[in-house]
Amino acid sequence: MAYGVKIAKGNAYKRAAAKRRHIRIRKRISGTPERPRLVVTRSNRGITAQVIDDIQGHTLASASTLDASIRGGEGDKSAQAQKVGALVAERAKAAGVEAVVFDRGGKQYAGRIAALADAAREAGLKF
Repeated sequence: MAYGVKIAKGNAYKRAAAKRRHIRIRKRISGTPERPRLVVTRSNRGITAQVIDDIQGHTLASASTLDASIRGGEGDKSAQAQKVGALVAERAKAAGVEAVVFDRGGKQYAGRIAALADAAREAGLKF
């Protein structure tokens, strides 16, 4: 099962493996107007979440640790991820979205990714 991603050493190997996982996930997951895709992008410094309708190619709502309401806030990275999850859920509900398909972006469902998803669920977004 080749996905067209070169194998390398060290961190490049990890990035290539994550890219393969993301390609494998995206084969099955797509956002529709009824259930858009909640995409989570995690880096070492921050986390971003977007609600995307893949059919129209539009972003319906987004939130990030770079938003003015979250930037420089108290707490560790998991606490900031929880704030991002609650904020993206609030913005998605304002845009008329009730349910989403979760796209973890090839990352493991643990830590900050799970914290964001749990906070979005608590804010009323259905997965």
